[in-house]
Amino acid sequence: MLPESVYNPISFATNLSTAKRMRAQRHFDFVIVNSPLADGFGSDFALDCGEAKSTVVLQLVKAELYGEINATNSSCGIFTLPKPISRQSMANALHWMIAVKSKVERLEKKAVSVEDKMQEIRLVNKAKWLLIDKEKMAEPEAHRLIEKTAMDRCVSKSVIADEIIKKYSDSK
Repeated sequence: MLPESVYNPISFATNLSTAKRMRAQRHFDFVIVNSPLADGFGSDFALDCGEAKSTVVLQLVKAELYGEINATNSSCGIFTLPKPISRQSMANALHWMIAVKSKVERLEKKAVSVEDKMQEIRLVNKAKWLLIDKEKMAEPEAHRLIEKTAMDRCVSKSVIADEIIKKYSDSK
């Protein structure tokens, strides 16, 4: 069910304490909890794993507990399937998990690029205010100077803003 070409490395734990120890030692992209485990049910462990940014979690539970467990899990972004489970249903679940992982990774990249852009805006604004304060420029003039200098030198506005900030912080 878990071809090594797609899921590698694969680690197995038969109890919660081993699973927690393994999780503390490294990040897992996918976690499948086959409840109950030898030393506990595993729902808290599944929820803890689901808290990790990019870990996709599937919990398998007895059919009679599915509704209750799924209500909690689904609100936390954890897949839940009732047991017994067919091979095809498990294969479908694994495909869903891969799709979700891919989407999460794309969203994380987008979030990082947005954060980078916000950092650049903050840096440029700080530099603009220094130019306004120290060089008595108008805001559009300070902005234009940063943009034009960046274009002329083929560098980002952040580089120019950094230089301006350093220039005026060194002159104190």
